[in-house]
Amino acid sequence: MQSLSHALRLPATTSSRLLLRPSPRQPLLHNQVLRRLLSNEVRTAIDRAVASAPVVLFMKGTPETPQCGFSRTSIQILGMQGVDPAKFTAFNVLEDPDLRSGIKEYSDWPTIPQLYVDKQFVGGCDILMQMHRDGSLADLLAEKKVIIEEEPEDTEGKKET
Repeated sequence: MQSLSHALRLPATTSSRLLLRPSPRQPLLHNQVLRRLLSNEVRTAIDRAVASAPVVLFMKGTPETPQCGFSRTSIQILGMQGVDPAKFTAFNVLEDPDLRSGIKEYSDWPTIPQLYVDKQFVGGCDILMQMHRDGSLADLLAEKKVIIEEEPEDTEGKKET
């Protein structure tokens, strides 16, 4: 399990948040405001986390001990899909409040867990469940070559050595 806590220590930014409020003369879209609130330091740390493995899950708890049902379900889906553990990493958002709020702003997605494959945001647990059911998650993971490859079997049904 990796932690971003050392890279995500931020000063209070209440005054800067007030400055970024949209005015009637210059309205801002909600996600534009959120992107501006995410500091460069946090964005850089999350960029590094997203790039740290081909499959990255931001979750509550750890893969061994998920702390919410949605995180548990996401881990189970990735396991059923056969994601190679060597190509997977998870970040526990409960270890760092800046990471917990920052990842939501980074992806413009309001819930955790969040899955990234090949540095691209895939979605949360509800999206993963739908993709798992319709086969599109298996297709994506196979395309990105992050599934454990089975060893070829010989003609007698025994695995080759």
